[in-house]
Amino acid sequence: MSDTHTVRAFLESGHHSWAVEVSTFASRTLLGRHPPDTDEAGRMEARELLGLMGKAGLYAPIGDRDLRGACLTRETIASASPLADAVWALQGLGITPLLIAGTDAQQAQWAGPALQGALMGGFAITEPESGSDVASVKTSAKRDGDTWVINGHKWYISNAGIADFYIVFASTDPDKGSRGLSAFLVPAEAEGLRFAGAQVMSAPHPLGELAFEECRIPADHLVGEEGRGFMLAMATLDQLRPTVGAAACGMAERAVREALSHSLERKQFGKPLAEFQLIQEKLGRMAIELAASRMLVYRAAFEKDKGQERISVEAAMAKAYATEAAQRIIDEAVQILGGRGVMAEHIVDLLYRSVRALRIYEGTTEIQHLIVAGQMVADARAMLEDG
Repeated sequence: MSDTHTVRAFLESGHHSWAVEVSTFASRTLLGRHPPDTDEAGRMEARELLGLMGKAGLYAPIGDRDLRGACLTRETIASASPLADAVWALQGLGITPLLIAGTDAQQAQWAGPALQGALMGGFAITEPESGSDVASVKTSAKRDGDTWVINGHKWYISNAGIADFYIVFASTDPDKGSRGLSAFLVPAEAEGLRFAGAQVMSAPHPLGELAFEECRIPADHLVGEEGRGFMLAMATLDQLRPTVGAAACGMAERAVREALSHSLERKQFGKPLAEFQLIQEKLGRMAIELAASRMLVYRAAFEKDKGQERISVEAAMAKAYATEAAQRIIDEAVQILGGRGVMAEHIVDLLYRSVRALRIYEGTTEIQHLIVAGQMVADARAMLEDG
């Protein structure tokens, strides 16, 4: 269960009861599920988990635009099951653009069922030559009468091959760079869309490649305004980046718990590991970094929920610090557990493999640092000009 006491200053009364509800679901439904041992098994498990979480109402915070609730949800899920966390997060990426900029019809037909877990969404922006540099997207979309024709190749795409629809970012005006990007809702069965293969990760995470070959979709499948795709992508990531930090906190919290339990039970040289000052120093540092991470995550979510239009800096700080700290915390947990920590069937080993991707997707740590520094420089220049 999420430690709501630590971040209580950022929460409303309803968040505490929500945390209990999510924790109950996680303990009854997620804990104890054996992680899939193949990519194909992981994909089947992902669809099942989506249905279970949708039926339990765990996507409600996304629909309600309650970022603190979303962070509590993801933190709790990630502590219990890294795969379930990936499923929850990838679904959020598919739904959020529709909630921000979709038409009433798009929201009713696609976002509504997705929030219930009846439809699976995907977020398709990354390409072989376009990762952090979103403006360099090569996938194109051209208007042809009452349709759009999309051509290009996407990879590292969430839920590729198992999603029911994708939010696809393509260039409608290459000369305008990022201002020429637009977003489209592409049903999985669309003519000209082909699943080009799975991309197997070190931990269960349903990703893959998509090929768009004269892919035709109705004109009304444009999401938001033409040329506003880059802004929509950034707004989506702004909304969800703090939840990546929350997932990191959940994984780190589980690692701390496992390390503490092991250090109390495991004896060496005639006494429990927990009585050695070296182990105590590790545990203390792990707890401090976890608490600091949670403060940054819930501060960002609080600012967004209270009406701050953009939280780019707060979200970047939360994601960068929490994911990097979680990596260190989980690595220390592996060290405390010794040989047990690198056994494939141990939860700490799974956490070690799962947390690594959090430092990369939805913006690398380095990109988050640039976001923060860019705002610092802009603010400093503004002060100099005013002075």
